[in-house]
Amino acid sequence: MHSNCDMCSNLYYDEENDIETCDVELDEDEMAKFMSYSFDNCPYFQMYDEYKIVRKQN
Repeated sequence: MHSNCDMCSNLYYDEENDIETCDVELDEDEMAKFMSYSFDNCPYFQMYDEYKIVRKQN
């Protein structure tokens, strides 16, 4: 399954467990709803943009 998670700013790499996880804090109901969605249409997706802060400075 292809997903857009690799480009998401919520993607977090856990070095201790050597896994990538989603860093969105959800309560139990939100987590159930999140897990029922397809990951290529994630409602919590935010494009990772490493140059965002630079544009704000200019």
